[in-house]
Amino acid sequence: MADPGPVAWLEIHAENYLGAGGRPLAQLRALADHFPVSVHGVGLSIGGEGPLDADHLARLAHLCDWLQPASFSEHLAWSTHDAGFLNDLLPLPYTSATLARVCDHIDAVQEALGRRMLLENPSTYLAFADSTMDEVTFLSEIARRTGCGLLLDVNNVFVSATNQGWDARAYIDAFPLDAVGEIHLGGHDEDTDDHGRPLLIDSHGRAVVDPVWTLYAHVIAQGGPRPTLIEWDNDVPPLPELMAEAARAAAILTPVGAAR
Repeated sequence: MADPGPVAWLEIHAENYLGAGGRPLAQLRALADHFPVSVHGVGLSIGGEGPLDADHLARLAHLCDWLQPASFSEHLAWSTHDAGFLNDLLPLPYTSATLARVCDHIDAVQEALGRRMLLENPSTYLAFADSTMDEVTFLSEIARRTGCGLLLDVNNVFVSATNQGWDARAYIDAFPLDAVGEIHLGGHDEDTDDHGRPLLIDSHGRAVVDPVWTLYAHVIAQGGPRPTLIEWDNDVPPLPELMAEAARAAAILTPVGAAR
C-alpha cells in the first residue's frame, strides 16, 4: 500500500475470505479502499457430478455483495465427490453431458451472484478417451450458452500443451479471445513422467518462463490488452520480485493499448 509501483489491482482466493470477520476481512476491506479487487474461486466444483454446494454459494454471494469486486472467476474443474472435498482441480471429459452440467452450474452461479462470471481453462496432465470435442470448442460453447466470460490462463495452456503434445499457439489462435475478461500468468515446475517425457506441474511457485511470456505477447497481439494477473501462491518471493513480473506484463500490455 505504501509503494504499489506497477500493481494496479489485486486478486484474492475467495475461500480465504468467507469467514464472518477477523483480520483477513479487515485487511481485505483496507486493500479494497485502494485497489480494484478480483475474486477467484477454487472450491465451487463447477464440473462436479452433484449440485453446487448451496452454503458455499451463499457465502460467495455475501462476499461479492459487500466487496463489489471487479470480477469473479472459477475453474473448469471438479473437486468434490459425495460429501468429500478434494484439494485438487481435477479435469473433465469434454462431452455433451459434461457440457450441459457445467452450463447448468454456471447459470446457477451467475444467478446467485447477480453478475457475469469468468471461467478459467485448466492445466491438465491427461485427456479422457471419451471426450468428443477439444477444449477450445468446449469452452467456446460454454461461453455461448451461458453468456459467461473466460479467464485465459496462459501458463495453463503451455503446461497442458507440453504434457499432451499439442500446439499452444494453435490453441490460442482458436480461442474465443473476445470472451476473455482476464488473463493469468504463473510459474510451473518441471518434471518427467514414468516414460521420461517432460511433465510440467502448474505450481504457482516460480517466475513466469520465457516461452509463456512469448505466448502471452501473442495473445495480446491477437486479442488486445486484458487485465493480467501474476499468480504466485507458493514460495512467495520478496515484493520487488513480484513487482518486476507485473512490470514485465505491463510492458507487453502498454504498447498494444497505446496503439489501439
